[in-house]
Amino acid sequence: MNERITAPVVTYVDAEGKVVGTKPLQEALAAARAAGLDLVEVAPQANPPVCRAMDYGKYKYQHQRHKGAKHRTSKLKELRLRPSTDKHDIEVRLKRARQFLERGDRVLVNVMFRGREVAHVDLGGKILLDFAQQLQDIARIEKEPTLESRRMGMVLVHVKS
Repeated sequence: MNERITAPVVTYVDAEGKVVGTKPLQEALAAARAAGLDLVEVAPQANPPVCRAMDYGKYKYQHQRHKGAKHRTSKLKELRLRPSTDKHDIEVRLKRARQFLERGDRVLVNVMFRGREVAHVDLGGKILLDFAQQLQDIARIEKEPTLESRRMGMVLVHVKS
């Protein structure tokens, strides 16, 4: 930018984006200053380098605004339970799930089975449905409880009010 440009000759592009041509650096700098703008090197790898007259402060501000304007995408958060998970621990998971849902995230609730616990798949389904029912005021079931190997899971999403 401005005096930091080291190339002796540059391809000058005016503020409207029109290529003026190849100029010595001092002439290009003088033309940009006459327009009240900065001379910014936009293609240093070109031969000769391409420099454009622009309001660099305004450019940086707009670029920063676009960068910060990204919308938050919903993520899939996972909560794990077991058939033997205590009532209080389930309440803690419910509170955490509520936070995730209010933030706009989807929640995957898994019940993990170990050893002979897989014989009580019906208990895992009951735990998941109770979990969903306690969150029914802010969530709905997106994917019904399904058993995959030694894991039973369902996905909850926030209900838009």
